Amino acid sequence: MSHPTDDRETIDPRIRQRREQVERSRTQKRLLWLAGVLAACALVALGIFLLHTPWFEAKVVTVVGTHPNTSDLAIESAAGLLHHPPLISVDPGTTAAKVESLPFVASAQVTRHWPDAVTIAVTERKPVVTMAGPASVWSTLDGAGRTLAVTPARPNVPSLVVRVHAGTVAPGRVGSTVAPAAEPGLRVARTLPLAFAGQVTSITVAVDGTVSLALNSGLVVLMGTGSDLPAKYEDIAAIIANAPLHGAHTIDVTVPQSPTVAP
Repeated sequence: MSHPTDDRETIDPRIRQRREQVERSRTQKRLLWLAGVLAACALVALGIFLLHTPWFEAKVVTVVGTHPNTSDLAIESAAGLLHHPPLISVDPGTTAAKVESLPFVASAQVTRHWPDAVTIAVTERKPVVTMAGPASVWSTLDGAGRTLAVTPARPNVPSLVVRVHAGTVAPGRVGSTVAPAAEPGLRVARTLPLAFAGQVTSITVAVDGTVSLALNSGLVVLMGTGSDLPAKYEDIAAIIANAPLHGAHTIDVTVPQSPTVAP
């Protein structure tokens, strides 16, 4: 009876040795690869650990830009930087959005400086008018109609009165925007030339959307609609500078380049 031949006995020893060498080489490569992966993971873990140590905290916060109505402390608090978080966790976009939620802040740009510093560049909104209310206080608004602050005393900017069929428009809470009916008056407020802006004490929007100005001299300027404002401003400036205004009460520039002065 015949017996199957053992393959191990029939393989050439040199071939078997070569196969074993190849297998050992493959095993060594796998071990080296695994060791490299483990080393990389260890380095990443070490890096994450180090980035969350006091060496890499946001300890130096610098606020730049002109912001007279918003303190550095308020800006740092809104940014979430008062307790010196790890710099790696300070996302510039998210942090800037938090700062821009402050009433007076128009824009903010946040920059990280390794290993431990953050710069916040701030641009503030410009107060242009005040509105009476709510109740007995005064609300300060920017040129877009956003309520920036509410104070008991009237700010030193022109007042805005917006008349509608139901009465007058009230300003919104801090951070909100006034009703669209105020837009003609806001357009005038944010474009007033420096030549006579300081003379304007109040801006009134009538029910029909036309605008009038009250000057500190007692004169009333009828602006009409919010169109052709540059031409109307030129007319006002020319009249104030050159026309005899004794006894005058009203300047009418509703028709550009054809102004009139009336008692």
